[in-house]
Amino acid sequence: MQIYLIRHAHAVDGEDDAARPLSEKGRRQIRAMARFLRGSGRLQARQFWHSPLVRAAHTARLLDAAMRLKARLAETSGLEPAADPAVLARRLRNLRRPVAVVGHEPHLSALATLLLLGRAAPPVIVLKKCAVAALERKNGRWALRWQVSPKDIP
Repeated sequence: MQIYLIRHAHAVDGEDDAARPLSEKGRRQIRAMARFLRGSGRLQARQFWHSPLVRAAHTARLLDAAMRLKARLAETSGLEPAADPAVLARRLRNLRRPVAVVGHEPHLSALATLLLLGRAAPPVIVLKKCAVAALERKNGRWALRWQVSPKDIP
């Protein structure tokens, strides 16, 4: 079973943090990441869970469309930047299908660290904007399979 932790792409600055949309740079990041992931066949999720913040929802929607996955997108509580990673970790424990989780820092790094090491801090993985980390669960234990950020893509 795999999960894909995806940090939202670059967003515009703004006073209302929850309403900040993606910037043109963020849309370019998504197009490049989608080309890479589609070409490599690495992301196989049929579901995207995204935070309620606009930039995460846009990232999930644009990545799904650019990869032609036709996945189910679901706004999911517990993915906000300051959310407790243990809440989502418990939810992932019972999951049987691959899911892409689109969220924010520092939550995603804390979640990855919690899944991998059993503690949320200090982080062992830090996701740059529009980066993807694939974790796989086998026999009840999580392992990092791969990680890619926009700077790694040729």
